[in-house]
Amino acid sequence: MSLSGAYDDDNIFARIIRGDMPSVKVWDNNDVLAFMDVFPQAPGHVLVIHKRARARNLLDIDAGDLAALMSGVQHVARAMEKALQPDGLRVTQFNGAPAGQTVFHLHVHIVPVVEGQPHRGHASGGMADMDELKAIAARIAAAA
Repeated sequence: MSLSGAYDDDNIFARIIRGDMPSVKVWDNNDVLAFMDVFPQAPGHVLVIHKRARARNLLDIDAGDLAALMSGVQHVARAMEKALQPDGLRVTQFNGAPAGQTVFHLHVHIVPVVEGQPHRGHASGGMADMDELKAIAARIAAAA
């Protein structure tokens, strides 16, 4: 999919927001939802989305909604740092399929980085163990 086009109200993240699909929630407020990536690049990989903005990518979102999203990203990143104590944090966001975007609802990845620990590539590898995701989510949520 290119950078432009119609928003698909049936994309996986829209379905998660509506409660039609399960997720392992980390944190949310009126604007933002953070949940565990089920295909993590590293243990603790979290996705952050805006709950009301119907934006496919960074180019589609209203500036006020973007500010709320990024405030949520910062909040979750701080909680992740406190809970998991990684050596670093990778914050990424993809726009359009050629750039690596696989779900066309604007989302931001927060991936804890531990020196010497390899990471899987974006949108590759197997599905995570749900019990492990829930345990990590609880740690981050407790620090949020």
